[in-house]
Amino acid sequence: MSLPARTWSLLPARTWSLLPALVALVLLAGCTSAPDDSAPPRATRWRPGPGTPWQWQLSGRLDTTVDVPVYDIDGFEHPRSTVADLQRRGRKVICYLSTGAWEEFRPDADEFPGEVLGKGNGWEGERWLDIRRTDVLEPLMARRFDMCRDKGFDAVEPDNMDGYANDTGFPLTADDQLRYNRLIARMAHERGLSVGLKNDLDQIPALVGEFDFAVNEQCAQYAECAALTPFVEAGKAVFHVEYELPTSRFCPQSRRLGLSSMRKRYELDAWRRPC
Repeated sequence: MSLPARTWSLLPARTWSLLPALVALVLLAGCTSAPDDSAPPRATRWRPGPGTPWQWQLSGRLDTTVDVPVYDIDGFEHPRSTVADLQRRGRKVICYLSTGAWEEFRPDADEFPGEVLGKGNGWEGERWLDIRRTDVLEPLMARRFDMCRDKGFDAVEPDNMDGYANDTGFPLTADDQLRYNRLIARMAHERGLSVGLKNDLDQIPALVGEFDFAVNEQCAQYAECAALTPFVEAGKAVFHVEYELPTSRFCPQSRRLGLSSMRKRYELDAWRRPC
């Protein structure tokens, strides 16, 4: 900022001694902007690192005594008090939800219109969702994510995130899946929740930057674990389970790759055999 030349001649003599201070004030005013009081504070999300031990329990009476820093439990089935109890024990708690499939046993099942329900996904009472219909699914998933946040969870595990690679009954494409998965990640982050990419190995290179960790089932059985290395290289945990292989068959590789691996039963009860 500068004053017109004619202005200098009109300044009284005593003002000349004050010019350095005046100029400094003008420059400071031009370079400093007022703080934006409307901007929300930036939340620091939890970002688990490679090799972090965990427990994943979705059925049976919850065993809260497993000495691991991370629990992954059903978001609908457990109240805020359970989440708080685990956190008092030093645990981070992940909220398990299905975001890509409909489950007939959930309390909000009737809110999903029939036109977004596809073929069964292999589990009783579950059907794939038409993830192209974000006009329908986004508000439904938003309420589920609000539930996780309001119960105090640290993160979300959104399940069935690879419908495009399955026979869903809908002509889903890889681009459809990328758009939906990015929407899910954004919705979690907007609520201060970390979010994991569940399976969907082929799209990891495109999505690793938008998810805070990965959750994988049976990558060792299908010789796919190397596909998860982008998460480890980014300093992010890969929470991994095998159901059929003995630990001797996958733990050596898991340790080399930096995965957080254990053997579980398909029903995902409290039993576990960690690497």
